[in-house]
Amino acid sequence: MNGNDLIAALLKQEQALVLDGFDELAAYEVGEAIRVRAVARSAPVVIDIRTPARRLYFAALAGSSADNEDWARRKGNVVMRCHASSWRVGLQLEAKNRPQWPDGGLHPREFVTHGGGFPVQVKGVGVIGAIAVSGLPSRDDHGLITAVLAERLGIADVQLGS
Repeated sequence: MNGNDLIAALLKQEQALVLDGFDELAAYEVGEAIRVRAVARSAPVVIDIRTPARRLYFAALAGSSADNEDWARRKGNVVMRCHASSWRVGLQLEAKNRPQWPDGGLHPREFVTHGGGFPVQVKGVGVIGAIAVSGLPSRDDHGLITAVLAERLGIADVQLGS
């Protein structure tokens, strides 16, 4: 899959994975579902779900590090700033030959444009939060999130092709 195809596939995922509502209980359920999948894979990840105002869910699994926590925070910041997955933002900047900083306006201390940050979107409202996973390769961090959201929505096929 070339860059433009991947960008289109990521946008399609974002458009498909829109929730009817999202609150503290939903954040906990989504976070726990991601945690269960990660534990089953022995994945050393951090999971961070938050709104602009506060953190709703956090887990640091065995083998994860403070770096993973910081990467999750920065991926979430990209989602909150751009209202798009952190991976798609990075690919779009790359396609335009624009570095994340300074051209993209996303300082690396606060933002990172790798896979693993995904918007929490609510129908009729828009992006209200971010889910971030860090500790695996970009595609896998991203895939943990999208698989859980798709399952929650009863959507069969939102995974990216190869």
